[in-house]
Amino acid sequence: MNKIYIVFFFLLISFSASAQQFSQYNTGTLYDSFENPSVRSFIPDSSRQYAFNFFIPNFNANAYVTGDVQQALKNRLFASDPKYKANALQIGKSKYNHFNANVNAYGIMLKSFTSLNGDVEMGFSYQLKAESRGLVSDETIALFDDVRNFKDNPYDDIFNDHFQMQTYNQISYSYRERINKQFAFGFKLSALLGIKYSKFDITGSHAVFDSVNNAATLSMRGRYYSSYIPGQPSAHDYLPTFRNPGASITIGTSYITDDKITIQANIKDLGFIHWSSRSLAADFDNTTTITGLGSGRREDSIYNAVIKLFRSTEAMSKIGSFTTKTNARGELSASKTYWIDYDNNFKYTPTLIGSKEFWFTGFTAALVNHVQYQNYTATITASYDDMKLFNLGAQLMYKTPNFEVYGGSERLINTGRLAFAALGNQTQIDHIGTYSGMDIFLGFSLKFGAVIEHPMNSSYIPMGEKGFFGRLWGRLFKTGN
Repeated sequence: MNKIYIVFFFLLISFSASAQQFSQYNTGTLYDSFENPSVRSFIPDSSRQYAFNFFIPNFNANAYVTGDVQQALKNRLFASDPKYKANALQIGKSKYNHFNANVNAYGIMLKSFTSLNGDVEMGFSYQLKAESRGLVSDETIALFDDVRNFKDNPYDDIFNDHFQMQTYNQISYSYRERINKQFAFGFKLSALLGIKYSKFDITGSHAVFDSVNNAATLSMRGRYYSSYIPGQPSAHDYLPTFRNPGASITIGTSYITDDKITIQANIKDLGFIHWSSRSLAADFDNTTTITGLGSGRREDSIYNAVIKLFRSTEAMSKIGSFTTKTNARGELSASKTYWIDYDNNFKYTPTLIGSKEFWFTGFTAALVNHVQYQNYTATITASYDDMKLFNLGAQLMYKTPNFEVYGGSERLINTGRLAFAALGNQTQIDHIGTYSGMDIFLGFSLKFGAVIEHPMNSSYIPMGEKGFFGRLWGRLFKTGN
């Protein structure tokens, strides 16, 4: 599979970090308690003392692309004759398309209830995160289709694309305490271990096309960043190392008013990563010739030529470290619970959420509607963002005090459309909507250990029994105390 195909496949459907998952707000799941650290995940007199995901990934992944390129990319990825369909692309009009792809995948989530005096919870987690966003012009995708799309010469500033991708491991310690009956506070301290960073900003471009010889002369200027990974990329590169260290913090508070409205405020993922001294950060202003634009390997030809342009001899002399920010954001929410029936079987909890990215323009407003019947919860989520994208999502969850499993999508309709496109439905492949994309999340956790009991409700009298490690020590060393 060629390089460009891999890139666009990643942009559309890969499980790529800081994906927003509004549907989990106020569910009290283990995932919710790590993402919103003032939220409790244990219920005294009902829950057991420890919560664990047993290494089953709890993840949220989403990706989307807007604009004219939707049809061309979906035809290249999913059509029976996989070619770019450039019918909707506008040449020389400076039309740009947004793309975004994110993942937040917890491999380990372990939390314990440590004190009834203050409802203290402490936890440890390991997660893999990735953040990817950018702008791509209609002309960029048209070049992958056919050089004959460009009938006029020369062209200026039609390839001024922007791209940023950051992936990293995150190892965290979380703490949550209920200060009083109304106020709770929590935080998550994280060590970040960078995996890969890549970014380019093309500020100027000039192109001359030769359709007779299937070639193009391309000049570009801008700035390029790339972290260092020795050798060819492999799964081994995703293992934690200290080559690119960083840190972040998430802080959360929740307050219950006299009217029983829960107000929650969070500052999430405020941090940085320092990329190693073998990384690259340099300006480029170079010209290259791309040949073979009429061959079946033109995607590789374009990729290799552009990367060579970015990594010119002059640029490669600028090897050195640099520091990047994580995609921090602030969130504010308000919720209230209502019993729908007189027998208190049905519970409705609406939550209004506002989320603002710190370093980007992104703002999203969401309304999350939980309807619970006994241990079953159905959720409908509606959100609208500064890209003028409206999303409708759904979640199903089964949750007891000691077991939880859930799944859903916050882009339900578009995820379904992309699924049909992936199955070869030509109508959905050719469909150009507000955006094409997907969103999916799944989660599971289980609680074990002794039931958390208030002293007045205790079902046993402590007799000084040893814990697990005490019993293990006694067996290993044959001690009686």
